[in-house]
Amino acid sequence: MSEDLIRYDILTREALRGVVRKVLSEVSRTGLPGDHHFYISFASQAPGVRLPARLVERYPTEMTIVLQNQFWDLKVTEAGFEVGLSFDDRPETLHIPFAAILGFFDPSVEFGLKFEVEAALVTDDGDTAGEAVSGGDDAGSDDPDAPVPPGGDKVVSLDQFRKK
Repeated sequence: MSEDLIRYDILTREALRGVVRKVLSEVSRTGLPGDHHFYISFASQAPGVRLPARLVERYPTEMTIVLQNQFWDLKVTEAGFEVGLSFDDRPETLHIPFAAILGFFDPSVEFGLKFEVEAALVTDDGDTAGEAVSGGDDAGSDDPDAPVPPGGDKVVSLDQFRKK
């Protein structure tokens, strides 16, 4: 087989991240339509990610946020997005480059994308799964009504989010 000089893998990954960009751009302009909401997993220490130090300490490898009921100031650029969420009743602003996204899932329609983890984003022991947090109602709170990923508090793959 010939060597892939066109790099279809990179082109495909960029196109799929473009889907996430397009969806978030539309939501930033018009809000979430219907029952749509999103679980977005990302490498918490990837280049360009900006999180408060306490969140990086709590989620050193991977973090999952939920954009559902209470988020604000969603701003989308070509390179990434910024969103306001509440963690333990403290408002925070997160900046997440699209290149840091590991997964995107909309459980209302069971649509999901999983992205390959770049070698630089993998921890020394090869682990790419980290703790998840909900950013919907009040991320990090003990509120039993706050949305959390159905797979529990560990995010290993988007298959955990699928309805059983």
